[in-house]
Amino acid sequence: MSRAADPVPRELADLPYAAALTPHSGGLEAHAEYDTVHFDRAGFDDPDASGARFLECAFTGTSVQGGRMRRARFTGAWLKDLRMTLTDIAETRWSDTTLIGSSVAGVQAFGARLERVVFAGCKLDSVNFRDAELTGVTFTDCLLRDVDFAGATLRRTVFAGSRLTGVDFSRASLDTVDLRGSELGLIVGPSPLRGAIITSGQLAAIAPVLADSLGIVVDDD
Repeated sequence: MSRAADPVPRELADLPYAAALTPHSGGLEAHAEYDTVHFDRAGFDDPDASGARFLECAFTGTSVQGGRMRRARFTGAWLKDLRMTLTDIAETRWSDTTLIGSSVAGVQAFGARLERVVFAGCKLDSVNFRDAELTGVTFTDCLLRDVDFAGATLRRTVFAGSRLTGVDFSRASLDTVDLRGSELGLIVGPSPLRGAIITSGQLAAIAPVLADSLGIVVDDD
């Protein structure tokens, strides 16, 4: 598995659909269709965008506080400096989407499906990804703290140069998950990290966690 991440657009002008973007005004609506819309420095408090679709939309400096976006779909979207707090995004669908320098905290994302999604320089704090499906997802230079992947399925997912603290992989199904180059502070289950790729140094660092998950008592006395 190649560890090199695909180049991602870092600026709005780099987007292939940048010239087609139209500015958004007003709030968010449930089941609405947003196509090549630019959400710039918008603030949404307790929005209801359940079932909304965002196709090739850009978000810059936007904040979402609370509210519901359950079962929304993000396709080809680009989000930079997003701040999302305590929002229900359960069962959402994300594909070919990039998040840069964004902060997501206290968010319910259980049952979400992410395909070919890039997180670059993001902070994820207390995000609930229980029973989610992540395929071809990359976390680069990210901080993940108390993120819950329990029961989730991760395929061809890469954590590069990231810091994982209190991240729960118990009952998770891993298939070619590359953790090399990241700092690992994990919670694991009885089949710890089966399907993950780590370095020998990382193995030594997390050996106590693995031993505890297997019921092994280490006693040097």
